[in-house]
Amino acid sequence: MPSRRTAGTVVLAVLMFGGAASIALRDRPFRHPQPVIVSTPEVRDQQGGNAQLQADASDQQRNKNASDSSRSGPSIIQVTPKTGDSENVIIIRDPTTIGQDARLAHIPDRRLIEQSDHGPLPRRGEDGRRPFDVYARPWSGTRGARVAILIGGLGLSQTGTQNAIAALPSTVTLAFAPQGNSIGRWMQTARREGHEIMMQVPLEPFGYPQVNPGRNTLIAGDTPADNLDRLHWVLGRTTNYTGVVNYMGGRFLSDPAAMDPIMQDLADRGLLFLDDGSAARSVAADLAQRKGVPFTAADFSIDAEQNRGAILKKLDELERTARAKGFALGTGSAFNTTISAVSAWISEASKRGIEIVPVSALARDPERK
Repeated sequence: MPSRRTAGTVVLAVLMFGGAASIALRDRPFRHPQPVIVSTPEVRDQQGGNAQLQADASDQQRNKNASDSSRSGPSIIQVTPKTGDSENVIIIRDPTTIGQDARLAHIPDRRLIEQSDHGPLPRRGEDGRRPFDVYARPWSGTRGARVAILIGGLGLSQTGTQNAIAALPSTVTLAFAPQGNSIGRWMQTARREGHEIMMQVPLEPFGYPQVNPGRNTLIAGDTPADNLDRLHWVLGRTTNYTGVVNYMGGRFLSDPAAMDPIMQDLADRGLLFLDDGSAARSVAADLAQRKGVPFTAADFSIDAEQNRGAILKKLDELERTARAKGFALGTGSAFNTTISAVSAWISEASKRGIEIVPVSALARDPERK
């Protein structure tokens, strides 16, 4: 009796095992596993050939790894699977959304540089990335009340520049005057401290040359070639910036013929244009939209009156503007009074729920409609 029961149990177990094996092997998943695709997108140099920038390889890989962990929005780019299976698609991060690793923010991305007689000019990468994307400071991405503050005039005074970089919160955007000294060194210091940076471009004001923005001012009546050469002198003063902001320029900004080739060049290079709001008849916004240039405009200057109380009142006005329309942008210069007032105000405003964002966060980008 026990032997019959044992034999029945064994038969039942065999039948159950056989049925399970039959089901598991029916579609042969273990015999034909899904192929694993490994692919490296091609990177081309300026002559169109394949390029391996050995000096950048380790930095770029660390940059990619760090950026991928904090960015969202995967998209498809063209790759060639080694298996040749056309049904397999590799999805990776859109290269235009990849910024620098904060630890490497002071190191120029060589794939975004065009060598010139004026120095390293910014350019779009062969993979589509723009300096505007890569060198932008990250922010939360929320839609609360946002305030951007740009402090210009860095590089003109060593003491003033050092004080501005050290004292201002890293959320404040800094703009360098092209006539300044040691801009490359100060750029690296500012980027190490987490600041987004821009370059100031001297544009012809009304009353020129009695009112003079400085060397290599772009002049409305001069040829496009001359003005582009002056612009490139400005752009070549350093690297790792998201775009440019006008310095003066009431007459130049109001002249469409003068502004058109400048905006086209900025569009080709992937740079932001910030209008400081000082020119009532500026055509910058319309041209930027037509040319595809990321653009934003300042609401007002915060330190036209160099008085701490007056500056704080302007900053409070900036906060009210941000609460009313969602965002606001103020500009100032690297005066000690301005730096002290801005630093103190940001500390208090953050407690009231105001997010201080980089200038790039407020830009209208025609390429991201």
